[in-house]
Amino acid sequence: MRAINLRTEHMINPIGIDSKEPYLSWNCEDGRRQTAYQIVAMDENGVVWDSSRVESDSMHASCPLELKSRQRIFWKIRLWDEKNEAGEWSAEAFFEMGLSDKADWRAEWINPEPECDPEAHKPASYLRTYFQCDAESLNKSARLYVTAHGLYEVWINGKRAGDFVLAPGSYNYDKRLAYQTYDVSGLLCEGRNEVEVILGDGWYRSVSGVDGDRNIYGTDIALLFQLEIDGASVCVSDETWEASQNGSIRENDMQQGEIVDARLAVVSGYHAVKVEKFSFDQLICSDCVPVCEMEHFKGKIITTPNGETVIDFGQNLAGYVEFTLNAHEGDKIVLTHGETLDENGNFTQENFQDRKRHKEGGTKQQVVYTCAEGENHYKTKFSIWGFRYAKADTVIDLSDASFTAIAVYSKMDTLTTFTCGNDDINRLVQNSIWSQKSNFCDVPTDCPTRERAAWTGDMGVFAHTGLYLMDAYPVMRKWLAECRVSQFDDGKIANISPKNNNPSFFSGLLAGSVGWGDACIIVPYEMYRRYGDARILSENYEMMKKWYVFLEERAKKRPVNPVKRFKRNPYRRYTIETGVDYGEWCEPDVESTSAMRTPQGKVATAFFAYSGRMLAEIAAILGKEDDAAYYSKTAEMAKKAWRFIATEDGKISSDRQADYVRALAFGLLDGDEARQAAADLNELVKKCGYHLNTGFLSTPNLTRVLCDYGYEDTAYKLLLQDTRPGWLYEVKKGATTIWETWDGINEKGEVKASLNHYSYGAICGWILDAVCGIQVSDGKIRICPHPDKVLGYAKASYQSPYGRIESGWKYDGDKVTYEFEIPSNTHAEVILPDGRRKVLDSGRYSL
Repeated sequence: MRAINLRTEHMINPIGIDSKEPYLSWNCEDGRRQTAYQIVAMDENGVVWDSSRVESDSMHASCPLELKSRQRIFWKIRLWDEKNEAGEWSAEAFFEMGLSDKADWRAEWINPEPECDPEAHKPASYLRTYFQCDAESLNKSARLYVTAHGLYEVWINGKRAGDFVLAPGSYNYDKRLAYQTYDVSGLLCEGRNEVEVILGDGWYRSVSGVDGDRNIYGTDIALLFQLEIDGASVCVSDETWEASQNGSIRENDMQQGEIVDARLAVVSGYHAVKVEKFSFDQLICSDCVPVCEMEHFKGKIITTPNGETVIDFGQNLAGYVEFTLNAHEGDKIVLTHGETLDENGNFTQENFQDRKRHKEGGTKQQVVYTCAEGENHYKTKFSIWGFRYAKADTVIDLSDASFTAIAVYSKMDTLTTFTCGNDDINRLVQNSIWSQKSNFCDVPTDCPTRERAAWTGDMGVFAHTGLYLMDAYPVMRKWLAECRVSQFDDGKIANISPKNNNPSFFSGLLAGSVGWGDACIIVPYEMYRRYGDARILSENYEMMKKWYVFLEERAKKRPVNPVKRFKRNPYRRYTIETGVDYGEWCEPDVESTSAMRTPQGKVATAFFAYSGRMLAEIAAILGKEDDAAYYSKTAEMAKKAWRFIATEDGKISSDRQADYVRALAFGLLDGDEARQAAADLNELVKKCGYHLNTGFLSTPNLTRVLCDYGYEDTAYKLLLQDTRPGWLYEVKKGATTIWETWDGINEKGEVKASLNHYSYGAICGWILDAVCGIQVSDGKIRICPHPDKVLGYAKASYQSPYGRIESGWKYDGDKVTYEFEIPSNTHAEVILPDGRRKVLDSGRYSL
């Protein structure tokens, strides 16, 4: 038996981390059962830890070392199988610590701009310096520790340091700012070495969000740079550096785009930099995967009905462009990026614009490029957009030009494959994966166009599915840390974190919205249940508790409505009937903002009960028994309160499917009452012609609760619905990502809202854990497929934290054949529709 897929802190060979006792994990191969393991860890001086033989089938351990700044640890593991035979040692993995003490910094913050007009869009700043390196140093370890206010690119002797784009990433910069660590040993040369750093505005001071606010975190840009050889500083940012604003990037903005003049490729006009006394207190290690350039899509030039030249890249994505073309000096090309064509087949951006609200009149997503003589090559540096199409305004002959769209997102592997007998469903799954890629650029966001906002509610409804589709654990963990530092003193959770606009009084009120704030409990809970790493619970426990205190305070307030205020309610202290909530949000045929004008007692009290139940489980896992008992009792009382205000003796009376889904998914009804609610929900869906009318919060659980209560046929008909509102309507309309609304492109071809939101892609969680039946929770694997002839066959694989799981089924007449693969060192409980139950050890099976 052999250990494979070695990871540290859920990442592959991370460099520059600051975890106290790094979490080591692995999968098993070539054996049935791991009975013991041995881990050996080494640094440059030899073995620093030998676990010896540990009798355990666990596939994770903590590294119990007192680690120092800069220390690199190599580790390997060997396993004993069910026959007590030792396998071969694994391939070595490693991790490296960052700078764990503020005193490790020798660099100073430097500002390259002599002056700053906060109202003007600005050119990129080009900084340079030189340092000497002898021949002996070339055989030593060289590390670069670097971050910025804004975005940075580092070049050493003409070669790029690292592959992290849009670095240092997205943070609440006033509270947390990560620096990156790069191994630059191979970039140095003997003698004089040249360093060039380019700084852009980035999340720090670009136009941001739907409001178009700027300078969210400050008006300056600045660099912090420390290059070391074997731990000794050889080049640091200080007053000796030079800077210029006379390079080719004349304007740069994350949202609006770049203005570039290729005639200024040779930077001139260098001047002194300013040393600033900016704080080091908020500096942290990245502890996350980098944002990288990923898939590339070649563009195809088309001419639209109105005669415009448009480049179609074939895939809606988040990223930027690269092009090569021949032109004369002074020729200009303007590329404007958008997600779709309009009802007439012409280019448009109007679906994602809110021009009256936006302070610059809208989201440009534009490159304005002035050519040098001859061949010109361009690739975006400091901007990212959502697009499939680019309109080209130019007189340049583009017949031999080459255009490429580059997808940019956090470096995450796709964990899932899925295929079935319906190509539209296959496309739906791929669209969901692409919307996750498009919106996981360092933090999970709602859309890559007008907002790029890390909404709590979106992640709350998608976490279960997102952990299936992609290796998103590090990104979600990093985002939760941003939520912690932006929590209000009274426990409210900022709806968007990191912030991307200037907070208003109303946004402060909505920070108390249930469903959104509850993501601070839902997301870590889902992560723990999938991965089994209890640290995600302990890291966020205080945030969860503060949020729940806020809900308790809401419950203590009496409703303003006199009918509710004076109505006898034996559970008044556990009923939330005041405050401002988004409510179910985006229900078909319901005006969403109306919910914010009316207290959402049924929704709020339901979440009060649901979050309390989760928090009780979390407290018990963390060994906090008194807390667990308290939250369990509170949740039970909130459940009774919900039943009192939302039912008549346990029966729901509503024409909105969400009311039934919420009750069933949250376990608010028991026994016959729950079965009756499921039956009523089933009839309501049928009455709606097998269309959904759930909103944002309940749609992810609609098919699941129907399936759980025996209405698989209705669940499948909902899944296969190809008229709106339904998941396959947008597929029939040619979508390559998930839309924000069910009618993003209506029957007339008219477009509205974002066409790249992952939230409704949460249906893929049900496709994987119910259609194919792959369920991984609490360290256990359960396979419970729900086949249906309408698909003919379905097959999925999932690279789980415990190894690769496969589940598939296929109809041959009325006979169903099942195929399963269970990973080494695990077993799975298999439950088939005919009632058969089996426990399968690792291996491949056909039933």
